[in-house]
Amino acid sequence: MQVFGLVAEVPEVTPAIMGQPFHVAVGSSAAREKLTVLAVTAGAQPCAVLHPAAIVAESVAIGEGAFVAALAVIAPRATIGAATIVNHGAVVEHDCEIGDFVHVAPRATLGGGARVGARSLIGTGAVVLPGVTVGPGTTIGAGAVVTSPVSGGTWVGIPARRMEQQ
Repeated sequence: MQVFGLVAEVPEVTPAIMGQPFHVAVGSSAAREKLTVLAVTAGAQPCAVLHPAAIVAESVAIGEGAFVAALAVIAPRATIGAATIVNHGAVVEHDCEIGDFVHVAPRATLGGGARVGARSLIGTGAVVLPGVTVGPGTTIGAGAVVTSPVSGGTWVGIPARRMEQQ
């Protein structure tokens, strides 16, 4: 099948795999969402994958199909959306809310109570300060520091500022 111009091998959905667990391991939020919806519509059941070297508090809510990589830390009362990736060494502090199909890249840090909208990307080493909201579909560039609410487009630098379209 074609997913955003790329060929992806998707197993044929037969009655034999209906109800079986699956996980979509694709970095692109849009592709991950499309493939997840296809599989769920076909009757498969998304399952979360948590690496044994991740630290996840007992009170964390993990969405179906989410992935938490090695050395990631997710603190108490955080919520991780469906098919969201919390990558290697990322830190999601207490009371954070992360939407569906988000990618929190390696070594990114979300301060306590931060909120990240669906389909957003928090780049490698980026920081979202405590209590700050990143709106849906927003990209935070690598190493950026988000000090106030942002939404849409791509944000880079310290403090993060919106990149102009060219």
